[in-house]
Amino acid sequence: MSYPSPRAYNGIFKPRKYSSGRKRFSIYWTWSYPWEANRDVTELDNRFSTLTEVRRVGWPLYESEEFSEKQFLQGIAGTLELFHLSIVRFQQVIESITGYPVPDYQRIDQAGQRLPIDERILDDTDTLLVFGLDHVLTEQEASQDEIDALKQFLKKEGTCLILGPHHDVGFCEDLSQRQLEYMHHGDPLVPRQQRFGKYTRSLMKGLGVPVENRFGLRPATMKGTKNQLVPLSRQLDYDKRGWLEGVSTFNFHMHLPHYAVTTDDPGLIHVLARQPIDMTHPHPFIEAGNREFNMFLWMPPNAERAGDILLADSTIFTTLFGGDQSLERFWRNLATQ
Repeated sequence: MSYPSPRAYNGIFKPRKYSSGRKRFSIYWTWSYPWEANRDVTELDNRFSTLTEVRRVGWPLYESEEFSEKQFLQGIAGTLELFHLSIVRFQQVIESITGYPVPDYQRIDQAGQRLPIDERILDDTDTLLVFGLDHVLTEQEASQDEIDALKQFLKKEGTCLILGPHHDVGFCEDLSQRQLEYMHHGDPLVPRQQRFGKYTRSLMKGLGVPVENRFGLRPATMKGTKNQLVPLSRQLDYDKRGWLEGVSTFNFHMHLPHYAVTTDDPGLIHVLARQPIDMTHPHPFIEAGNREFNMFLWMPPNAERAGDILLADSTIFTTLFGGDQSLERFWRNLATQ
């Protein structure tokens, strides 16, 4: 494998000259890179894997020179860098359509520089992707200034905010349920408790997005295949923008959040796609009678907001877990529809 470097770092701002009809995308990772990278690796829960652990479980996928200790960080920081590398294909696809590079920002970067969501990002963006991969215990939370800045951003026609709070595995104090959830998704790199997304949750609360990220569910795959997904259940009557045109699946990931809608108002938010669940291992969500989980949601504009709000997990924009023409069609739709 060979990847180019990520496009941008905190502290480097190169405004893209705006051209009418072409969308500028930006990516925002909600984590504190130092806090995540400096976690005690003897702790079992609520941390990322080290690259050494990734290499052991994924062997021999990362046994090339470029991922050796000579060239690549071997601790948790190395795994964080893998996330950056995994969005390069998305960046390339979007730039090929729009003509704009896709900056890649972090809330707190490797050098400890803090970058809140403010005009430095928003004045140079039409579609902002917020990847909610901060562990809850790192206490990342959106300020009122950030919430107000996003409200102002979304007053502009043609803007879009894509929120991606990640999974919430093992939130229950019952250890037997944690084990049940772990056996359901089957990923040895995910601990029995791994709770994500306090920052994104605080944004959703401030913006009035009636959604909670729950569990980490394994999607169903076609019989006889390793990770060929069962097609999405699409609600095309609600897909007014055509985001799902030509899209049958996203990409396989072993533990995806269910985006639970917490309002009874049918016009406030629409579930555009649900993913069938792998039924071969039990899970409390399955036992409650569910066979699919909410995967892709849309909040249409209203009297106070001209822009769109979407919910889609960050792994839909990465290639760490595979990808195909259907996934790239989804990316292209976001840039063109």
